[in-house]
Amino acid sequence: MTLVAGDAQGELLSAMVGLSFWGGVDPQTGVVIDQHHPLCGESLDGRVLAIPSGRGSCSGSGVLLELILNGHAPAAIVICEREEILTLGALVAEVVFEQSIPVLRIEREVFARLGEYRYARVVGSNFQLLHKPPIGDWQPETAQQESNEDTTVRLDAVDEAFLSGQHGKAAQVAMRLLVRMAAVQEAEAFMDVTQVHIDGCIYTGPASLRFAQMLIGWHARVRVPTTLNSISVDKRRWRAQGVAQDLGVPASALADAYLAMGAQPSFTCAPYLLESAPRFGEQVGWAESNAVVYANSVIGARTMKYPDYLDVCIALTGRAPLAGCHLDAGRRATLALEVEMPTGADDAFWPLLGYCCGAVCGTEIPLIRGLETSAAGPDELKAFGAAFATVAAASMFHIAGITPEADEQRPERQVRIASSELRQAWQVLNTVASPEVGLVSLGNPHFSHDECARLAALVRGRTKSANVAVVVTCGRAVHEAASRAGHIEEAEAFGVQFVTDTCWCMLGEPVIPPAVRTLMTNSGKYAHYAPGLVGRGVRFGGMAACVEAACSGKAQQEAPAWLS
Repeated sequence: MTLVAGDAQGELLSAMVGLSFWGGVDPQTGVVIDQHHPLCGESLDGRVLAIPSGRGSCSGSGVLLELILNGHAPAAIVICEREEILTLGALVAEVVFEQSIPVLRIEREVFARLGEYRYARVVGSNFQLLHKPPIGDWQPETAQQESNEDTTVRLDAVDEAFLSGQHGKAAQVAMRLLVRMAAVQEAEAFMDVTQVHIDGCIYTGPASLRFAQMLIGWHARVRVPTTLNSISVDKRRWRAQGVAQDLGVPASALADAYLAMGAQPSFTCAPYLLESAPRFGEQVGWAESNAVVYANSVIGARTMKYPDYLDVCIALTGRAPLAGCHLDAGRRATLALEVEMPTGADDAFWPLLGYCCGAVCGTEIPLIRGLETSAAGPDELKAFGAAFATVAAASMFHIAGITPEADEQRPERQVRIASSELRQAWQVLNTVASPEVGLVSLGNPHFSHDECARLAALVRGRTKSANVAVVVTCGRAVHEAASRAGHIEEAEAFGVQFVTDTCWCMLGEPVIPPAVRTLMTNSGKYAHYAPGLVGRGVRFGGMAACVEAACSGKAQQEAPAWLS
């Protein structure tokens, strides 16, 4: 199936594991930086990339757009599962910037044999596998063949008005992209959403700013209440923090562009902590991987895992394809995961389990059994969901006895996640043997008010090592509430630095001290991404273990007793 049309050929680069372009691929060079991925160190530039699907961050579409426009993209992308994040990046390049790469979905049986070949060619909807380099003077068409915009999706008068340009060029282009994505999602119609959360405000490079500024030039305005995800800098304090101008200026300009469109300056990757969080059953258009799975799974609101830039299109029209998790059928679990919570487990259990479950389920929505008596609360489910979304392509999960739609699920296939897999995940996330720690990073996703209170209690009466920095990221709203409650002042007395507006997946030096070689975090998401994003070794543990490391300068080398 042709998702984005075009002709290409090149050396075949394949893997049986999905790849998140955000945090997994350098947007300037096309080199794979995800140290947990089998393609780590490989360059995608000019090669035919074959992976089952994208996974992880919604910002992967932005990274692919950067690569297409800077000339370091794959020649083509070949997948075998449902995939929307990378497909959308190629569609935006085609529709908005008139250049793109082909994206093709093939049968799983064909995909399974890719390892036997070294080269591949995509010509329209035809996919050729070759043992030797293609011979001859074949050249791709000078102009990319544009994918057919005809679709079986039903368009009502509102949709037609957008497409005809009655609401301006920005909304017209947005609707064109929505129609193209609706065809990929096999949607039958469009629907209204009540709110949008934009992840496309993250600065991935010049292309992300060009896209937003083009929309501003076309007088773009959001049509529904719209919140903004964490941006790439602390907007109010990046200069004082020593962030370089070549990041701070364009990242702030990108945020300003979306504010000018009418979005709210929420700047948080945890919009479910805001007063505007949706209710059960509410149809919304959210991006940001952890926010999507939390909204769907814990709140019971309904959203797809919208790629960056499609979130913007939904905000500009208030319309979204009626498909996937917006429908009852798209929320059903197809896989049951049997787990057991170890006796004495601390809060590190939840991101570890989320990481294991996400790796097992891939694109399938799981029902997790065995945690009915765990009394998991919002913070535990937040940590679970963020780690789950880092390695899974699925938009939601169900946990029996805990999440609101779990009792309706009846999956037939079952898989057991043993304690040995939790131990293996611990080893994967602890990437260095040295116990020395120079930075404790907390707040990925953003800290909640309760987490601020817990941290304040943990550091009370303690003395931080002078050799360890402790940095917490959180949203402005949480920071203000925690300040009023006295939690921020108490933590700052210990030596904690609070950073708002941005989050750990965007932070680099000098917020991360240049001399730091190893950091410690309680986030399964950041433990996965940090080695590739910032080139540091990682120690992973619960919040109390992180505080201990902040005081001693050393992390516990052995896994905790409950895991052993």
